Amino acid sequence: MAKKKATKKMSDEHKAALAKGREQGRAVRDYLAALTEEKKPGRKVDPETLAQKITQVHEQITSEPDPAKRVEYIQKRLDLEAQQADASGHVDLEALEQDFIAAAKEYSERKGITYSAWREAGVPATALKAAGVPRTRRPSAA
Repeated sequence: MAKKKATKKMSDEHKAALAKGREQGRAVRDYLAALTEEKKPGRKVDPETLAQKITQVHEQITSEPDPAKRVEYIQKRLDLEAQQADASGHVDLEALEQDFIAAAKEYSERKGITYSAWREAGVPATALKAAGVPRTRRPSAA
C-alpha cells in the first residue's frame, strides 16, 4: 500500500500575509477601476433629465399604434433605465483613495511597481506621495 504524503499546514503568519495581500490587491484594483470610471468622456447626465426622458418614452410606448415602433420605444426606455442605474451608482472615490494610500507602498514593493507605472495608470501624484511611494526608477539592466 502506498504511503500518503503528509500535508503541510499553513502557519497563522502565512495565512495573515495572504489575507493582507488579498486586501491590498482589492484596494488597488477598486481604486484603479474608480479612476478609469471617473474619466468617461462626455458630459455628465442629469438624473432628472433621464427621468423625464423615461416618462416621455413611456408615453410614446402607450400611444404608439405601430407594434414595430412600440418595440423600438421599449428598447429605448430599457436603455435609458440602464443608463439611469449606471448614473446612480456613485463611487466614494475619497474612501477608495484612502484604502489605496494605505496599501500602495507595500503593494508596490512586493510587486515591483514603480512610481512611473502608477502615474501612467492614472494615479495622481498626491496619492502616491501620501502613500509614500518613492519617485525612483528601477535600476536599468546592464
